Amino acid sequence: MLPDRKPRRRALCGWQHALRLQTERADYRMERLDKTINSYLDVWLGPRDPRVKGWLLLENYTPTFVFSVLYLLIVWLGPKYMRNKQPFSCRGILVVYNLGLTLLSLYMFYELVTGVWEGGYNFFCQDTHSGGEADMKIIRVLWWYYFSKLIEFMDTFFFILRKNNHQITVLHVYHHATMLNIWWFVMNWVPCGHSYFGATLNSFIHVLMYSYYGLSAVPAMRPYLWWKKYITQGQLTQFVLTIFQTSCGVVWPCAFPQGWLYFQISYMISLIILFTNFYIQTYNKKASSRRKEYQNGSTATVNGYTNSFSSLENNVKQRKQRKD
Repeated sequence: MLPDRKPRRRALCGWQHALRLQTERADYRMERLDKTINSYLDVWLGPRDPRVKGWLLLENYTPTFVFSVLYLLIVWLGPKYMRNKQPFSCRGILVVYNLGLTLLSLYMFYELVTGVWEGGYNFFCQDTHSGGEADMKIIRVLWWYYFSKLIEFMDTFFFILRKNNHQITVLHVYHHATMLNIWWFVMNWVPCGHSYFGATLNSFIHVLMYSYYGLSAVPAMRPYLWWKKYITQGQLTQFVLTIFQTSCGVVWPCAFPQGWLYFQISYMISLIILFTNFYIQTYNKKASSRRKEYQNGSTATVNGYTNSFSSLENNVKQRKQRKD
C-alpha cells in the first residue's frame, strides 16, 4: 500500500495559511503605523508637495526611520562584533564605492547648477512653484541627493569592517544619521526652490572628498594626496555660505516657508560647532604636538621624518601584542 500523504499536505497547507495570516497582520499593522505617522506629520507641517507623491521611499516616513535605527544599531554593535576579528582590507570595493559617489556627486552638482540657471532662481529667496519645468529637474536631482545619504551609511560600515573605530566620532554619526531624515522631510514639503543651495555646495565638496578617499585607498597614491585639510575647510566654508544664503530668505522673504529657513540655520550652526571642534582636534593639536616634539629633541622625529628604528620597534611590539 502507498503511504497516505494527506496528513502531510494538510499540515503543510496549515503552516502556509498561518504564515500568510501573520504576514497580512504585519502588513496591516505597518499600514496603520504609516497612516498614524503621516496624519501627525500632515497636522504639524501642513500638506505635502503633491509632485513627489508615490516616489520611492517618500510616501511614508517609516522606512527612513527604520534605516536610521538600523544604522545606529550597527554603529553600536558593529565594533563589538569586530573586536576579536581581523580587520578587512576592502581596498578594491573602496575604490569602486568612492568612485561611484564621486561621479554621483558630480552629476548632482552639474544638474543642480544647470537647473537653477534654467529656472532663473533668485539667490536671495526662491519659492517652490515659480521655476516651471526647472523645478521638476531640481526635485528629481534632490531625490538622488536624499537617496545618496542612505548610500553614505556605507562610510561608517567600512570604518567598522576595517576597525578604524577612531573615525566613528560623534560628528560622523550625527551628520550621517540626521541628513537622511532631514532630507526626507525636505523632499516631502520643500523639494525645490531655496532648498537647492546647500545641496549644491555639498555635492561639490563631496566630489573633492570622495575622490580623495578613493585615491587614498590606493597605497601608491597616498604620498601625492595633500588636500585632506582643505576639504574640512571647504566644509566649514559651505556651512557659513549656506547660513548667509538662508538668512537672505529671512531678511527678504518670498513664498518659501520661513520655518524651514530657521531650521536650516540652526542645523548649520550645529555642524559648524562640531566641524570646528574636529578641525582643532585633528590639525591644530597635531601641529602643536609636532612642534613640541621637535623642540624637545624627540627621538621619534628628526627634521620632520619619522625615525625608522623607533617605528620598526613599535611595529614589532604591536605584532607581539596581537599574537599574545
